[in-house]
Amino acid sequence: MVKKFDVMKHELVPRHAILAEAEAKKILETYHIYPEQLPKILTSDPVVKAVKARPGQVLKIRRNSPTAGEAIVYRLVVEG
Repeated sequence: MVKKFDVMKHELVPRHAILAEAEAKKILETYHIYPEQLPKILTSDPVVKAVKARPGQVLKIRRNSPTAGEAIVYRLVVEG
């Protein structure tokens, strides 16, 4: 029997969270951008599958940073 690997528990995978529609709108307004201007992440990405994100949703990704402590980035989920 093949054991399933949980990609979210790997030490190199940063924390991913799906933003609520209101949160995503606030972020876009804060940075004066449109969703299409965010970096993209494909629905075929293992993390996108793990968090069950759908196209059009925005992911908030928190990475540990040796200089900043924590770096937050946003990605738009697209079909692929």
